[in-house]
Amino acid sequence: MSTAGGAATEGGRPAVAGGGLLVVGEVVTDVLVRHASAPRHGTDTPARITTLPGGAGANVACWAVRSGCRDVRLLARAGAESAAWHREALRRAGVGALLRVDEDVPTGTVVALVDSSAERTFLTDSGAVLRLSPGDWTPSLLDGAARLHLSGYLLFGPTSRATAVLALREAGRRGVPASVDPASAGFLAELGAAAFLDLVEGIDLLLPNADEARELTGLPDPADAAAELSRHVGRVAVTLGDRGVLLASGGTVTARVPARPAGAAVDSTGAGDAFTGGFLAALVAGAADVTAAEAGCRAGAEAVATVGGRPV
Repeated sequence: MSTAGGAATEGGRPAVAGGGLLVVGEVVTDVLVRHASAPRHGTDTPARITTLPGGAGANVACWAVRSGCRDVRLLARAGAESAAWHREALRRAGVGALLRVDEDVPTGTVVALVDSSAERTFLTDSGAVLRLSPGDWTPSLLDGAARLHLSGYLLFGPTSRATAVLALREAGRRGVPASVDPASAGFLAELGAAAFLDLVEGIDLLLPNADEARELTGLPDPADAAAELSRHVGRVAVTLGDRGVLLASGGTVTARVPARPAGAAVDSTGAGDAFTGGFLAALVAGAADVTAAEAGCRAGAEAVATVGGRPV
């Protein structure tokens, strides 16, 4: 499936600047559990618990606005019990919320267990996320869009996967560059690397973290994995946490961009989403890949010093 489209400048960057960013993804309710000691089985463990709006797609959209993109829209599905709350949170962040309301299933919920090193473990109830349906999509959503970004979570359920494929096909037909975040190494293992790569074949940009890149290629070294993945898609940006990001295209690593110094790390939830939002906002503005990756790293550094997955 080729969705890169459009003319390209030197280095393979699509010659598309200005316009808006359409994110097709999810909203979820994040329950953040910060615990200083390991949870003790069968008894109490002291923790600080916060409930916040989240979801990879929604987080990316919010960070793209924070990074300077003026027209960002999000298509997602939310349960009736919290759709208004999520819509208002997106409005305050400057995101155009295109929320489809599900009357039968509640909004997805993620319990994020965040330890003293700011690393997190997720317990996920997808709820309405994977019920985003082809009827929720219309090609006119891409009107005025310079880029489409797809949350890979949608590829892990048959209904939302069909919707994602429609969005990618329409982007390809219009020549709108498309990017995908693979979203979860655990879910990738269930879907299978070959199936995932078939779905994203030929897109403009793939944005895995190191674990996801290894899962998709079977290669332990992130640089080798980045190079291999770039044989399937136009470009790859593999995030490495505090070691920065690797850029690859045409089967070759093209750049290594260091991470930005961060303040005291309190929560790594959404750091990858922040990188993606900053990176895409810079691409929409016409930046080259390295400059865009630097913008993404700045957003990621801000994110790890923030509780929750969105800018404050």
